[in-house]
Formats: sequence, C-alpha cells, structure tokens
Amino acid sequence: MRLTAAALLTALALAGPARAVLPGEQLPDARLEARARAIGSELRCLVCQNQSIDDSDATLAGDLRVILRERLLAGDSDQQAKDYIVKRYGDFVLLDPPFKPQTLLLWLGPPLALAAGGVWVWLAARRRVSGGQPTPPLTPEEHERLLRRLDAESAK
Repeated sequence: MRLTAAALLTALALAGPARAVLPGEQLPDARLEARARAIGSELRCLVCQNQSIDDSDATLAGDLRVILRERLLAGDSDQQAKDYIVKRYGDFVLLDPPFKPQTLLLWLGPPLALAAGGVWVWLAARRRVSGGQPTPPLTPEEHERLLRRLDAESAK
C-alpha cells in the first residue's frame, strides 16, 4: 500500500501541466515555438477565461494559437504579435491586463464586489442581532424584577 502511494505521489510530482497545443499547431523552429508558448501563456482563453490559450482546448483558443504562430512566422516581434491579438480582442485577452481607464472594471470590480458583499453580510448580521427593530427600554416593573433577580444571583 505504501509503495503504491509513493509511486502515485512521485508520478503526480513529476507530471507537468497538460498543454492543449496540438502537434499540428507547433512550429518546426524550436525557438519560434518557445516564443509562441511564452506569449500564449500570457493570453487568456476568451471561452474558458481562467486558462491561457496554451492550456485551453476551446476552438477559439486554438484559433488564437494559430494566429499567434502566423504572426511570429511573418516576422513580428513578441510585442507586435501580442499587440495584434490585443487589437483584435481587447485588453481582456491578456491574463494580466494593464491598469488604465478602459480596464478599471477588470481591476476594481472584484474588490468592489467583495466589499459590497461584506457590507451586506455585516448589515444582515446587525439586523439579525437586533431582530430588525430597536430593543424597547425596560418598564419600571421589569427593571425592579431584574434588580431582584441579580441580587438573588449574587447572594448565592
């Protein structure tokens, strides 16, 4: 049992991330392919949204991988190839979009949503504790009974 567990852990530790780049998409020049992989790891799959185009098996991600490799074969620099894709698909295609007025919602949306949720939870908890209405003051009779009970408790 221990040997099987050790073998499984070793296999998992040695396993690299699965890549969706198909053999037909790969460039014959290893340096160009390495550049394409580096750029592809910075570009978001617009279908999956949390994966790079190299990790996604979505059709659109495959199309973006092909476009990227075509740009590199045409002689574009890494920045030119990335700029070409950003020009066509917008800053959202970048996994790390630049901070500028057009991307404020991308950068500030999650913290604002988290803050709004926190405020909502805080208000809901406050309402639950107070029962939704302020507690009325004690009547003189209730106040007297409370004092008697407290005296009896302290005498024990």
